[in-house]
Amino acid sequence: MWQEESDLSLSIAQIVQKLKGSSLYAQLERQAWASLQRTDIKLESLKEDIKRFFKTSGWEKKLQNAVYSELSVFPLPNPAVPPEHLKEPLVYMRKAQGSWEKRILKSLNSMCTELSIPLARKRPVGEQKELLNKWNEMGTDEPDLSLFRPVYAPKDFLEVLINLRNPNYENGDSLSFRTHLGLIQVPLKVKDIPELKELFVELGLTTGQLGIDDSTQVPPELFENEHVRIGQKVLAEQDSAAAQQYVRQGSPTALRAELWALILNISSQPEDILYYEQLKTNVIQHDLLVDSLIYKDVKLTASNDDYYFVFEDYLYQVLLCFSRDTSVLGHFAYNSASPPRSYIRGKLGIEEYAVFYPPNGVIPFHGFSMYGPPCPTSDNHVAPLCFLYNEPSKLYQIFREMYVRFFFRLHSISSHPSGIVSLCLLFETLLQTYLPQLFYHLREIGAQPLRISFKWMVRAFSGYLATDQLLLLWDRILGYNSLEILAVLAAAVFAFRAVNLMEVTSLAAAEAVLADLSTLKVMPLLQIFLFATVT
Repeated sequence: MWQEESDLSLSIAQIVQKLKGSSLYAQLERQAWASLQRTDIKLESLKEDIKRFFKTSGWEKKLQNAVYSELSVFPLPNPAVPPEHLKEPLVYMRKAQGSWEKRILKSLNSMCTELSIPLARKRPVGEQKELLNKWNEMGTDEPDLSLFRPVYAPKDFLEVLINLRNPNYENGDSLSFRTHLGLIQVPLKVKDIPELKELFVELGLTTGQLGIDDSTQVPPELFENEHVRIGQKVLAEQDSAAAQQYVRQGSPTALRAELWALILNISSQPEDILYYEQLKTNVIQHDLLVDSLIYKDVKLTASNDDYYFVFEDYLYQVLLCFSRDTSVLGHFAYNSASPPRSYIRGKLGIEEYAVFYPPNGVIPFHGFSMYGPPCPTSDNHVAPLCFLYNEPSKLYQIFREMYVRFFFRLHSISSHPSGIVSLCLLFETLLQTYLPQLFYHLREIGAQPLRISFKWMVRAFSGYLATDQLLLLWDRILGYNSLEILAVLAAAVFAFRAVNLMEVTSLAAAEAVLADLSTLKVMPLLQIFLFATVT
């Protein structure tokens, strides 16, 4: 009991310390001082009167949302656990991530040396003016990117994960792993179908869902009308926890932008808009080597995508600003990865001359630009990556928050349940356990299913699903605060195409069967896989 109270006190202290450095704390302080001028605030009951004022004025709800946001993101502290265990508790995972980081840095430094290009330089004044003038038309500029190459592609990362081993386990030590025939060979605990049913209970066949056209319980239009009404009430209450619960059944198109912002605790305060403008100024003033990697990636991926190419300019803006955002460094406190460092020339190894590079600590890879957020207000007829918000800073904040909460886990080696290693293992376990014939057939012909599905999961299905379906999927990522649904959907896609896949005789043929996911409906696939077909 004493230990629980001690841990709770430590958690409260950590959250208070974090919030003290936030703009909300300054706003609350200003409001408290301003409230002293009110006639209903009495000196003899000052504390209670100010608490009542915060409650009636809505500031208490904002504070509750901020605390809820912190609890959703950060692991609870444990004084008995070393700090590195908060990043990743398994030593072999930490070592593997460290080796992978060295490989990425070697690739980046080799490119830097080969091309004789500095990691960073200040742009000449003329170049700054030119970039500022074409800020909204960067997609029309065609710099020579032929010599640049991605530091790595998802298939390179997959090979690293396939070779991952726990040195404490010899082959055959564990019965469950002696019978696991997938590519991932590490003993992590992943959920089975009954546990997934319990986790995703709101996706059940008898529960109304947006994205289901033919519910037998309630006509879709009646459910949608009632769901919109409830959503409007949730927004009126401005409760992050309620919004997160609500989107488990999907967000109405008209409410999605506000609901996502509420769940992620994002608002457009003047200081947020100013911060975004400062990031933009940093892009204008300084040229980074990673800028060319971002340009190259957008050209290779998003600009070739039917849904994304129209808003190519916005992709450049959000990703270039993201690369300069030092606030992103905060997520390395709970990320198994560590931000790369660069040293001032001639001062290699001297810590006081080290800087993080890029400033946000994230080196882009092939496909990174597909994390760019589908606009939460769009539908299937509107290109997804766009600033349909009135404030570009708000969409930027949504992208940044989605990354530091979720997407970083898709390219970091860790044992976290939402980490890419666990997602790969969950996918393979689901297929081997519940679709054994299909799994063994594909394995025998050299078409291990993970070699096909990995690229879907590592990009959170962005660029593969139709925009409206991707938004419905990401609703559930936010609603359940988990990426595990990506592995479930990947398995559901294989189940849906099982008949065709049983007839293929090669990896290329299997890839052809699964080449186009743009016509798939996400919610029926998930519901059938979890609650109907598999028992």
